[in-house]
Amino acid sequence: MRERRIYLASPHMSKQGFEKQYIDEAFKTNWISPLGPNVDLFEKELADYVGVSHAAALSSGTAAIHLALKSLGIREGDLVFCSSLTFAGSVNPVLYEKAIPVFIDSDSSSWNMSREALRKAYQVYPAPRALIVVNLYGQSADYDLIREIAGEHGTPIIEDAAESLGATYKGVQTGALGDIGIFSFNGNKIITTSGGGMLVCNDEEIVKKARFWATQAREAVPWYQHNEVGYNYRMSNICAGIGRGQLKVLEERIAKKKFIYELYQESFADIPEIRMMPVCDYGSPNYWLSCIILDRSCRLKPFDLISALAKENIESRPVWKPMHLQPVYADKPFFSSVEGGISAAEDIFNRGVCLPSDTKMTTGDIELVAGIIRQLFGKQ
Repeated sequence: MRERRIYLASPHMSKQGFEKQYIDEAFKTNWISPLGPNVDLFEKELADYVGVSHAAALSSGTAAIHLALKSLGIREGDLVFCSSLTFAGSVNPVLYEKAIPVFIDSDSSSWNMSREALRKAYQVYPAPRALIVVNLYGQSADYDLIREIAGEHGTPIIEDAAESLGATYKGVQTGALGDIGIFSFNGNKIITTSGGGMLVCNDEEIVKKARFWATQAREAVPWYQHNEVGYNYRMSNICAGIGRGQLKVLEERIAKKKFIYELYQESFADIPEIRMMPVCDYGSPNYWLSCIILDRSCRLKPFDLISALAKENIESRPVWKPMHLQPVYADKPFFSSVEGGISAAEDIFNRGVCLPSDTKMTTGDIELVAGIIRQLFGKQ
């Protein structure tokens, strides 16, 4: 086994040391706490980049979704439509408020939310209180179609852009496509704050309320007074300093992610059993993870590839297991985009693999990964 591990996606600090400059300033001024100048400036710089008016820096993307739901007044028993092919953090906050998730299938041409499945869901449940749309693996969903359907029913959209910072849809940055947008800066994301997230919105009152809840709902009086239940959700000034530095190299990270995707695409061009995750012509993804899908007739299965890579100390993973297949959500409604047979989301899960997409990978690393896979298919 190789000694040096190749990761799926890991933190990558700037070679210029931007992050350390902001952290050092925080130490020098003793802003070692939640809130502080880095938090304020990270919010402003991220909002400016995305093209929205306001942002609240939080402890995670999951916290951002939770506060987005609260800001929309989601309560016990309310229905919330959700993408099924996603990570659990996209959906768990629905249960925090004792609401009911209704899962929507994917479109095989984008892997994102299917308009056909969404229309089916509205035929049964015409008045959901919110719609959470995920931009999967760094690619935007088709928001014109989704907004048209949701608009017919007056449903506000929470855009889960946790994986898609820097991606665009018809020239608009992701995060600015719904009524409320959220980002994640977990260690595996395209930029990181070690752990953290952001809620973005053009409605100042929503963001102000999110900040209030995120600081334990402490009232503006001299003593500690709490008229509502709050949360310890604010980002620290240290983490925000990391985020500010990372934001400076975001375009470099996107360029490297695209290079990785395109080198894999070129490497597998002569293997008809392998297809890359589709790139839709309505926007530009950030290529967060390079994913492949195996042909249904392929003799190899995803874990054959994952195991072969693991033997060489290389990390890869299956694509997200759809939420409607998770035991914790087994009793929740699901609407498929497929008439008969397994759903598109389940089919992608059954045949998909996330390949190493770490921006610290060398060209040789990428070629090594591709070469191991090529050998499995009898290619040199």
